[in-house]
Amino acid sequence: MKALVRTLTGSMDSEVDLPPIFETPYRYDIIHKAYVALDSHHYQPKGVHPTAGQDVSADSLDPPTGHGQSRVARIRGGGRRQGQAAEVASTRGGRQAHPPKSQRVIYKKLNKKENRLALCSAVAATAARDMVESRGHIIRDIESLPILVEDDAEEISKTKELLTLLDKLGLSDDINRLKSRRARSGKSLLRGRGKKIGKSVLIVAESTDSLSQACSAIPGVEAVSAKNLSVLDLAPGSSPGRLTVYTEAGLESLSKINSPHLELMVTLR
Repeated sequence: MKALVRTLTGSMDSEVDLPPIFETPYRYDIIHKAYVALDSHHYQPKGVHPTAGQDVSADSLDPPTGHGQSRVARIRGGGRRQGQAAEVASTRGGRQAHPPKSQRVIYKKLNKKENRLALCSAVAATAARDMVESRGHIIRDIESLPILVEDDAEEISKTKELLTLLDKLGLSDDINRLKSRRARSGKSLLRGRGKKIGKSVLIVAESTDSLSQACSAIPGVEAVSAKNLSVLDLAPGSSPGRLTVYTEAGLESLSKINSPHLELMVTLR
């Protein structure tokens, strides 16, 4: 497979051979498994207070039977809640039957070879036009995938320059797509989550020290170094086919990925 390398002005510069990683078979099951496992690594443990729902003076009768009433614990002493059932799980304001516990193990593990296969499959999906379109990206002005750009793009540090480059590459329509999203309503708005930012262009480079600063002001546009590339970046929500731009140096780094299936593909050639 070959791909065209574009300059910062959008013109054709040269043609390069894509590494074998772009020939990896599409495996949605592996991508989904890897996404679920990696996504669990940022979960925060949660639980309830040890005495939640039990900070009341409630006891059952002794003996509990023979009184013509249920054996549930009831409020003792005076007050407006005297005689009301309390403390146990089946009562108003009582404890939970099976509350969440902070000791629960929520960090999911993943085999290294599975993670590598999922990453390679997600990278290959960025070169499939039908999969990129199925994610909702607008690529009608793009002739071929994947999109490659020269290494000078890694030196861009200003948002204005980056927007100019993305416009030259024909990616402006996809970036503007996120501007038409309506604000959320309901509980999410009340809790400070009124806006939900979607995913647009992902830039994979060797170094993102400058690009990260330029991308921070463009909603949906992200930059990630090739060594830190993850399934979470390439397949948001476990849906592969994200619109991705590679620099030549970033593509060179991806070609160094070692995986048993890649070695087998090279051998069969």
